[in-house]
Amino acid sequence: MNKKLPNKVKNRLGSTKNAQREVVVVLDNIRSTHNVGAIFRTCDAAGISRIFLAGVTPCPVDRFGRERADIAKTALGAEKTILWEYCPETVTLIRRLKKDGYKIIAVEQDEKSEDYKKVKLKSKIVFVFGNEVAGVSKKVLKISDVIAEIPMMGQKESLNVSVSVGVALFRMLGV
Repeated sequence: MNKKLPNKVKNRLGSTKNAQREVVVVLDNIRSTHNVGAIFRTCDAAGISRIFLAGVTPCPVDRFGRERADIAKTALGAEKTILWEYCPETVTLIRRLKKDGYKIIAVEQDEKSEDYKKVKLKSKIVFVFGNEVAGVSKKVLKISDVIAEIPMMGQKESLNVSVSVGVALFRMLGV
């Protein structure tokens, strides 16, 4: 069963640069409430129209309808400005979005990935970001249209997922 934002929360359509595109973000089994809150804040800044929270990703409102202070702490109100929806299965969600005409872009390191700066965007885009340790699931990578990778120049192999969201969205969307 999907959960949606209460009617009192209005959707902010985003910046003028994204007005001609429908851009949504899928969070695939992200565990940290602080990462989720930071991602809401970044998505608000980038003009994202909706966030899908999938698998174990925590929602801004718990199952009893209470606001989550741990998410609100880092989201700073963005959890109330962006529409969000919970979906238990990421693969099912991605298939639904593909059927609705979205181009699926998984941001992940993979042997089939391409430089994120070279990805061509369409009018309906989904960005998928994955778990802090395991990344985007292999099943989701298989059905994605593109796997975009942020190159790492230093000793560390990856960025924090909330940082990756900011880097990818701002560079790829030209915010």
